[in-house]
Amino acid sequence: MSQHSAQELAHRTTELVTLPAIYHRVKQVIDDPDGSVIELAKVVAADPGITMRVLRVVNSVFYGFPGKIETMSRAVSVLGMQQVHDIVLAATVTAVFAGMRPERMDVLRFWRASAMRGLLARAAAKSCGLLDAERLFVGGMLADIGHMVMYMHVPQLAEQALVEHRTSGAALDLIEHNMVGCDFAAVGEALLTEWRLPRSFAVAIGAQVDPTRGAPHEFEASLLHLARHAVGHEGELVDSARIVASASSAAWHITRLEPQAFEGACAEAATSLAAVMGLFFPEYA
Repeated sequence: MSQHSAQELAHRTTELVTLPAIYHRVKQVIDDPDGSVIELAKVVAADPGITMRVLRVVNSVFYGFPGKIETMSRAVSVLGMQQVHDIVLAATVTAVFAGMRPERMDVLRFWRASAMRGLLARAAAKSCGLLDAERLFVGGMLADIGHMVMYMHVPQLAEQALVEHRTSGAALDLIEHNMVGCDFAAVGEALLTEWRLPRSFAVAIGAQVDPTRGAPHEFEASLLHLARHAVGHEGELVDSARIVASASSAAWHITRLEPQAFEGACAEAATSLAAVMGLFFPEYA
């Protein structure tokens, strides 16, 4: 059986799928020490499609701002530059993969589970008092992108690994290492690295199976780890006893989350799933 590296699968993906220029222009403004709110608003406003999606998100119940926000300059002023970057990132990544129908993958199920993980990571981050908790929504949404890549290039092996995981109960990442040569978390990190996305996202996603390896982003990796164990394959939330039993004790220790508080985050995430699916995946809502 041939073995594949995470870097190989990620590189093959970037030859087929590239992020649109609008994202790179937004990132350039964010990374520029002299970048301004006005400049970012102009960059986003130059793309009518992205502008419409950002304003839909900002004016949704997901954010719950009082009053209607009608311009990008107002949106950037209210949300801040980093949060607008993150919304554009989520919108562009989901858009470029929207037309993908990998063999043996239920795409609706994949995006529902991804949206739920994003919502749960965000809600858990808020429970921890994290100031930039909104970033965890994007991290959670992209946490499983490695599986999209694996089903694009090695669908039979990816499916065999999932079946073995369900049958034996062994850790999915270890089974994937044996069958494929790499696991979904490593593939996700490699893809985000190839795309030159923020390093914090790549590291946290790569370390979600073992948050202790995620320094200096082990906190974010721990939240992604907990969200992964809390969301089932169908996008459903599993019961709290299973989460506590299956999740790493290190993740609980790093986040200092109590299971009861995490249950509250689960409830909050569940109430927002339909709205988020409508915002980011209208074709599946």
